[in-house]
Amino acid sequence: MNKDNLFSQIFGKVAKLNFFKPLQELINSFYVKLFKIDMGEFKPASEYKNLNELFTREFIKPREFDAADEIFISPVDGTCLSFGTTKELEAFSIKGMNYGVKELLWQGELDGELDFANIYLSPKDYHHYHAPCDITIKKAVYIPGKLYSVAVKWLSKVDSLYTKNERVALLCEMKNGKKLWLVFVGALNVGKMKFCFDDRIQTNAMANFTQIYEYENLHIKKGERLGNFELGSTIVILSEKDAIEYNLFENKELKFAEAIGRIKE
Repeated sequence: MNKDNLFSQIFGKVAKLNFFKPLQELINSFYVKLFKIDMGEFKPASEYKNLNELFTREFIKPREFDAADEIFISPVDGTCLSFGTTKELEAFSIKGMNYGVKELLWQGELDGELDFANIYLSPKDYHHYHAPCDITIKKAVYIPGKLYSVAVKWLSKVDSLYTKNERVALLCEMKNGKKLWLVFVGALNVGKMKFCFDDRIQTNAMANFTQIYEYENLHIKKGERLGNFELGSTIVILSEKDAIEYNLFENKELKFAEAIGRIKE
């Protein structure tokens, strides 16, 4: 097992330890201050029994969003690192590093030019991910790999980092019949990625081979929770060209439920 994967497994286990209450409150308070976390939508930090509960905190009150079918919302809290259209040989660039779509998706089914957006979740962000529009999930592909850090400073240092890291790619279909891929990329210190629609998908585990899960009639409404990271990481959104008109700019801070684009017919 790669040392980064082993370290992430150990970190994930330590994060789930319940220390005695005064010490846990100090740990939680330190974490919140260190990463300048806004706890306004969540329970007080002192109420979480361990760091993992704090990492995976849920809203006290659900966020509202525009329910119109054509509105595409951010699936997460995070920062838009890059967006645009794939170019020659189905490559796209994030922070100066080129990625092949087929490598990222493990021989995916999307052909030709594609639109993409990359959102990075830092340790301070809400770690759950949600459906950005009404979708039908056709397939989930677990692709084993390393667990390098996906922090911005590392993206230009490790060649094709996203295609080397462990990841889960969801092939979805939008209401307009267009294909949509949601790619959840593992990272250093991410204990696990969880998917609430299928607990068979196990990440940061012993499996070292690609696993494919296919579904029939798995419909998810916009805003419904898909799962969560157990610490920050990154999501790559890919869609058929011109299926989504994005309203984004690089380094824009995003909130889950915020409108970030419009779905075209």
